[in-house]
Amino acid sequence: MARLLKTVGAAVVVATAGVGGWLALAPPELLKVGDGYAAKIVCSNVFIAGRDGREVLADDVQAPGHPLLKFITVSVDRDKRLVSARIFGFAAPAYAAYRPGLGCANVADDLAAQVPAVEPTTPELTRSADVAWPDGDKAEIDPSVQALIEDASLAGPGVRAVAVVRDGHLIAETYATGFDRSTPLLGWSMTKSVTAALIGMRVAEGRMEVTRAGLLPEWSGDVRAKIRLADLMGMESGLEFNEGYGNVSDVTRMLYLERDMAGFAASKPATSEPGSTFRYSSGTSTLLSRLWMRSFDDPAAALAYPHEALFLPLGMTSAVMETDASGTFVGSSYMYATARDWARFGQFLLQDGSWKGRAFLPKDYVTFMRTPTKASGGEYGAGQVWLQENGVRAGTGVFPADTFWMLGHDGQAIMLVPSLKLAVVRLGLTPSRGGYDVQKLNAKIIEALD
Repeated sequence: MARLLKTVGAAVVVATAGVGGWLALAPPELLKVGDGYAAKIVCSNVFIAGRDGREVLADDVQAPGHPLLKFITVSVDRDKRLVSARIFGFAAPAYAAYRPGLGCANVADDLAAQVPAVEPTTPELTRSADVAWPDGDKAEIDPSVQALIEDASLAGPGVRAVAVVRDGHLIAETYATGFDRSTPLLGWSMTKSVTAALIGMRVAEGRMEVTRAGLLPEWSGDVRAKIRLADLMGMESGLEFNEGYGNVSDVTRMLYLERDMAGFAASKPATSEPGSTFRYSSGTSTLLSRLWMRSFDDPAAALAYPHEALFLPLGMTSAVMETDASGTFVGSSYMYATARDWARFGQFLLQDGSWKGRAFLPKDYVTFMRTPTKASGGEYGAGQVWLQENGVRAGTGVFPADTFWMLGHDGQAIMLVPSLKLAVVRLGLTPSRGGYDVQKLNAKIIEALD
């Protein structure tokens, strides 16, 4: 019996060592994705939002996510501006490096491979408490709307910030404990709409055309050569892309395993003719970043463009759009800004892309953005915006026909109603599986202002 127990014990030790060796030398891609995700989210929230790394790991990564994420530990090196993550304390190590002006990117090792950095060259703006938003910090509170956004049943679980703008004025705002008007928050796929605006600016400058095809040299000679810029913007490119989350898919592989995200998306084959099929794809939005950046002769000018040409003129001093390790903006997913600065961008779209008398976008470009695409059945706009949310479409119920939405993962939403001069920003950590419906909040606000 003793010999049997000794043999079994030895077998367990060998098996454990074997599993440990396997995890250390050839970890499954799911573990790599998990560590990459943890490193990236912690890095951005520490170095952009100024939050505590351990709290971010627990609250933003582990609490709402896959059960395996609970076994991840992270380490923050403030001197190197580097975050590392390891599941089970040793397996599938992943790293994310912070670059001033460009946020965090997943990198290959703890040497923080040479990734670009852009130090903003334009002086930051200062805000005055006595000057009304958007130029200053003064809000003009509407008590009835303020009461609505403070109603937990309407604002929803996991809400972190809500801001309401009417007729160019900030009329209500609220924040969860630990967050305030100076906390930059991740917009996830709301970033896609910002990418569309950057493209519109390049169109206005005569450097891009939405009808152009033959976008990439590697697409010449096959059906992809027929893909137009407009096809990518309307999610009608026909390119294969799996947008599923929670496992290893095209989108999670792109965001957490690929150094060159746009290159990965560009390598996907076409599965249908351009313009014939709607397929929501963060890959195509990242490709759009590659394309507008290539409209510059100087790569450094492209890296500085969002900050200097858009964010600072609009007073969005907190806004940071992040690049991948190759230096391409992750225009599908990675922009941080305070609720007030997200609201400034919303106001910019309400004003048809003009700010203080200056037109940044071509005339009626925002109308183009919210024009329904045929392949989406009218659910998606031609310029990286949604025309429905949670089954409710523009033009139904209390929602005017010109309503459109910027939407992002885990409950990020901006409702824009040009005819009412209304923008409602709702940011938080609210996974869709909880069933929260932001349209109930939006509808109540519209009714209160009617």
